[in-house]
Amino acid sequence: MLEVAGLSKRFGGFTAVSDVSFRVDQGEILGLIGPNGSGKSTIFNMLSGTLAPTAGSIRFQGREIGGAAPHRIINAGIGRTFQIPRPFHRLSIFENVALAGFYGQGRHSRAGAFEAAENALRLVGLPVDRGAPVDGLGAAGLKKLELAKALATGPKLLLADESLGGLDESEMAQAAEMLRRIRGELGITIIWVEHIMGVLMRVVDRVLVLDHGVKIAEGLPSEVSGDPRVIEVYLGTDAVAVQAMTAARPPAVMAGLDPAIYRGTGPAIDGGPSPGHDGQAPCSP
Repeated sequence: MLEVAGLSKRFGGFTAVSDVSFRVDQGEILGLIGPNGSGKSTIFNMLSGTLAPTAGSIRFQGREIGGAAPHRIINAGIGRTFQIPRPFHRLSIFENVALAGFYGQGRHSRAGAFEAAENALRLVGLPVDRGAPVDGLGAAGLKKLELAKALATGPKLLLADESLGGLDESEMAQAAEMLRRIRGELGITIIWVEHIMGVLMRVVDRVLVLDHGVKIAEGLPSEVSGDPRVIEVYLGTDAVAVQAMTAARPPAVMAGLDPAIYRGTGPAIDGGPSPGHDGQAPCSP
């Protein structure tokens, strides 16, 4: 579905992403992890059209989309949530989601956008009452609203950015189950950026790890959680707990996926971590 080759992004003399390549197959949930400043958000910004790549290729369903405008990319079928929800507070919950439906799917039909909003709100468990206000939503409700807005655009590929931030353990479990349902019921492929490793490793099919803009590992959760470089630069003292949670994950359902993609595209890139690493450790629930 998505093929990224040699993707790089430079800001003046600073290289945020350097020669990153990966693939995502139809129906897969790929975890994208790494310390703060590792390039995760920059990759999401290039995939969604907010930033144009300095070099490299992004092909979605066989079409090159690197450097395309955000509305072109979202109309092609790539939706995105944001780490910090910023709804329109003067609009109702329903109106926020319907607006995303109008914009994302390029609909000229009010009825079509409203239907998409209703379906998305029901799926995430928010009220479809057209007058329900945004201001009454807590952290979990705002995350659900962010997800509903992305779903209303009709994505084939969803870029989920830190869907668990600010949630308690129960809310985290609900959010993770929601991503499973989106894949299972709607057939939407997902790339998920997250720091809560104890939850992410139980949900994703594969994991890609970045450090200072470079891909350092890619593979199954059990493989990545035991990778010495990943432990050194990211998991740290949480490695044992993450490995135990990964071992307890339910069997992955990978029907229709290419086994080569499921196993990862190759060995971890050689080389040590860059100096000045911030030592950001992942969180466990």
